[in-house]
Amino acid sequence: MNHPSLFNDFLNETVNLNDTRVKDLETSIEAIKNAVRASDWQPHLNGWMAHGSWAHQTIIKPVDNGEFDADLIVFVEHVDGWSAATYIDELYRAFRANPTYKEMVNRSSHCVTVSYANDKKIDVAPCLTNRTNALEVCNRTADQFEQTEPKQYTEWLVQKNGYSGKNSFRKVTRLVKYLRDIKGRFTCSSVLLTTLLGYMISEADQGSADFADTATSLKTVLGRLDDELQKHATKPTVANPFLKSEDFAATWTEEQYTNFRDKIHTYREWIDDAYGEQDRSESIAKWRRVFDDEFAKGVAAEEGKSVSKALVASFRTTLAEASQFTGDLVDAIKRFGARVLPVSFDKKPYMEAPKWKSSGQNVAVVMRADLHGSKYGTQKVRAVQPLEPLQPGYWLHFKAVTSTGLPFDPSDYKVMWRVTNTDEDAANHNQLRGGFEKPESDNSRWESLQYRGVHLVEAFVIKKRDDKIIGKSPAFRVMIE
Repeated sequence: MNHPSLFNDFLNETVNLNDTRVKDLETSIEAIKNAVRASDWQPHLNGWMAHGSWAHQTIIKPVDNGEFDADLIVFVEHVDGWSAATYIDELYRAFRANPTYKEMVNRSSHCVTVSYANDKKIDVAPCLTNRTNALEVCNRTADQFEQTEPKQYTEWLVQKNGYSGKNSFRKVTRLVKYLRDIKGRFTCSSVLLTTLLGYMISEADQGSADFADTATSLKTVLGRLDDELQKHATKPTVANPFLKSEDFAATWTEEQYTNFRDKIHTYREWIDDAYGEQDRSESIAKWRRVFDDEFAKGVAAEEGKSVSKALVASFRTTLAEASQFTGDLVDAIKRFGARVLPVSFDKKPYMEAPKWKSSGQNVAVVMRADLHGSKYGTQKVRAVQPLEPLQPGYWLHFKAVTSTGLPFDPSDYKVMWRVTNTDEDAANHNQLRGGFEKPESDNSRWESLQYRGVHLVEAFVIKKRDDKIIGKSPAFRVMIE
């Protein structure tokens, strides 16, 4: 499913750089321009240009709430006798002479960086307009001038965004940057990543259903990128579209490229799976596997908290004998039985989607639960059945066995447990859970009985040799009074 409203909220609330920081950036940029104009830096100024993610409107909020980067080009005329390094060194000296920026600046290969503690960094890069017939930036480290085409490159990205429609290219780029930063599983500079994604869009895409909404656009572009990467076992050249001599992939190692190729392939599979899933809750869970728990965070938490209210309101209208019922879900099950629970009850949007691939097998997995007075208690009170009313304060010991009652050998298999709580009591204690839990040494699992409601425990059996799922138990419904 494509969940357009959830993607819109995710972009606005989590991914996009918030308006306050954008406005503050613009204020800081103007102050830097005024400082340079008022300084004794010798070059004649021919204008300014925003560059990088800020100019391309693909800048994102730092996932760790730390600093973000913005690029500012200052176009200047050549000063006779100055080398490439001189432009950077003299600009640095000019900033150091300004009391406001004296302790905020440092030099790098191509720019002077102004750092605002715990907020942002602004790179100011000189670009020569008339030393030759081409625009040139300054490489201080090599003391060389390098040809560049920032204006045409930015226009190219604007064109790609226009082909995709609905600002789709920019949204997809932000999402993939977020994926890179939140997962931390691959290395790829922003200019390289943006260029790779840009090459995946053409004029033929105008008005295409492949870019109907954000999720569809993401699926389209990542799918095309994966297909292209799979054609290249070794690192390809990723040229600046208007300066073929500039290879944005030049700093990539073969190892980094191979890892990037593998990760994009995995994320493409996850995205296709989430997009193709027709069950709403499972689709949300699978999108959360892609983007982690910030995606649909509020929706998932609210749906978990309001389980009782939603179901009680529903069966009041469908069960004649329940029209005047005033209790919660636990009371309803005790009075009317399990029929008040829909089949979809076992699927919650905040459940973590499995990261293990399926082996293609479908081995039957049977769940057994025993009641104990304490964790690791040697004497069980009794065996427990699903939806049997249980009192808080006890412990349940879960075991996953085959259809013949045999355990899964821990030397060959691991059993991962997905434990999902529901309803207000668990939500109020921030314990809706829904993630995977490790087993005991014998692949069993202990759980305490704490929160009123109906909760779910599932066992996923994974073969250690290939790390693939061979079977999964039905959800065991635990009801705590």
